[in-house]
Amino acid sequence: ARVEAMEKLLERAVVIPGLNRPVGLDVILDIVPVVGNVAAAALGSYMMWEARNLGMSKVQMSRMAGNVGVDFLLGLIPWVGAVPDFFFRSNSRNLRIIKRHL
Repeated sequence: ARVEAMEKLLERAVVIPGLNRPVGLDVILDIVPVVGNVAAAALGSYMMWEARNLGMSKVQMSRMAGNVGVDFLLGLIPWVGAVPDFFFRSNSRNLRIIKRHL
């Protein structure tokens, strides 16, 4: 439940009117250069820590780390980094990996 709540906060906190597309703290934090991106990656890493506590394999953990890493690298692009983050939802991908494990 904690992982699902974190994923909802990071990826689906608010719906953009007109687009009917949910966005979360991950996209909002990308507006703040570097610091916001580091904070979003740290919150995504919390999901990985919870997954480790569930006993996930190293292969699954490395896939999750890759998702967070790609999200972090895409977010480093100033101002434009929020656009790929809008479509590449690393935390949703990581939640699917955790659910498949369970």
